[in-house]
Formats: sequence, structure tokens, C-alpha cells
Amino acid sequence: MATIIDGKKLAAEVRERAAADVADLAARGIACGLAVVLVGDDQGSATYVRAKLRDCEECGIPSQDYKLPASTSQEELMELVQRLNADAGIVGILVQMPLPRHLDEEAVVAAIDPKKDVDGFHPENLGRLVRGLPGLRPCTPAGIMEMLDAYGIDPAGKNAVIVGRSSIVGKPMSLMLLAQNATISVAHSHTDPRELARICQSADILVAACGIPKMIKGPWIKPGATVIDVGMDRDENGKLCGDVDFASAELVAGAITPVPGGVGPMTRAMLMSNVAFAAKLQNGLI
Repeated sequence: MATIIDGKKLAAEVRERAAADVADLAARGIACGLAVVLVGDDQGSATYVRAKLRDCEECGIPSQDYKLPASTSQEELMELVQRLNADAGIVGILVQMPLPRHLDEEAVVAAIDPKKDVDGFHPENLGRLVRGLPGLRPCTPAGIMEMLDAYGIDPAGKNAVIVGRSSIVGKPMSLMLLAQNATISVAHSHTDPRELARICQSADILVAACGIPKMIKGPWIKPGATVIDVGMDRDENGKLCGDVDFASAELVAGAITPVPGGVGPMTRAMLMSNVAFAAKLQNGLI
């Protein structure tokens, strides 16, 4: 039976470290404010924002919550981002995605000051990741790297397979694992379905981030492999599940993340860590 990687416990430890950093910075007179911008009334996004604001309160991070109507124009949103860029009390800016369809997400991300980009999505920060330079990292893959480290899973020399190639998870995940000397394969929607199971079976570390409920089954998993399930899906009964069929995978894997309680809590916790990192970065402490 696989070891269950406890994301909730690890996330609490990450938030505790972030809170200590924030308190230390506050004692030096350094602000650690986070601005969270939500456009429209998507209920999933609103729920996620509320959770992030609770995390801020726990970590002692002053937060400013901007709720904008779905009719907000590109110009209005860009003006808000520029005001927040210029606000010395705000060290982190988070614009909750997805945005309403009439808004240009890429332009908004690019408008955020890279040193305040606590999501780690700005082209400059992704470029620094590619170059192996320090910078703000996307929260989900950064959280996964923390999980691997906490459970003593060293990627060096291992075959790592990422199913999914988004700029939020798949691509940065591959770069972070590569930086730790793993051998990387990335599968995606155009991967030959007949080959996908074989590719997954080669993985010592398998990261599922494809958004398809329970797609990855136990027989697709190499015995003893580490399985990281990024998915947040609903099964045929409307129950929350991941991209991995947990029941069958748990019997084969060496270690596995549950859904819920795995990667999700770590993603939010790494945002708090990024806020503290951003404050240090902007004040010449990194």
C-alpha cells in the first residue's frame, strides 16, 4: 500500500515558515501586502479567493481584496494593475484566473511587475526558471517540489513523466524536475492514446495534470512510483476526484497524493511563501 503524501500537514508547515518570515520583515518595517483581484462572479474563483484571504490572515499578511464586475474593461483592469504596481505597501499582486472572455489574460499577466508576480506566471519569471535563475515560481509545481523533498523523494536520475503541458503546471514542473537532474517526458492531448499508458508506466515520478477525471489507472503506474495528482475534477457521481484513479493507483504506487488534501493545500501555501519571497526580493534581501 502506498505512502499517502499529506498535503494538509505540509501546507501548515509552509504557512508557519511564511508567517515567521512575514513577522521578521514587519519587525524591519517591511510591508508584505497582497492584492487579490477577482473579476466577475465565478463561484469557483470566489471560493478560492476566500481561502487565499484566510491564509493571508493566518500568516499575518495584510490583504486588499478587489472585486470587480464582469463588465470591467481591459483598460480599467490594466489601470488597477498599474496602481498596485506603484503601491509600495503591496508586494504581491494576484489576478484570479480565469478572467471573463473579453479580457486579455496574457496582457494582464505581462502588466504585473515581475517582482510582485506571486503567481509566478510573468514571462520574465518563467524565463528565469528556464535559465535556472532565482525568481518567483508558479505555486503548484513549487509546492510539488516541496512535497517530494519532505518525503525524501530525490528526482535525480529518475524518470519523471508529466501528463499535461500548461504554463501553470506542466511546463514549469518539467523545468523544476529537470533542474533536479530528473529525465523528463511530457505527455499531452496530442500524445498517441495507444502510447500514453506505456509512457506513464516508465515513470518513477508521475505528475498528472490533464484535467480528466480518473484517467490514469493502476495498471498505468510503475510499481513503487511516486504519483502526484494535480487534478481537481468531479466523477460520474459528482464527487471530487483527481486525474488519477486513486483506488487502483494506491495499490501499486510507492507514494501518492490524495484528492482532496494533496496538491491543493500546497498550492495555496506556496502563495504565502511567494509573498514573503517577493517582499525580500523588492527590499534587496535576496
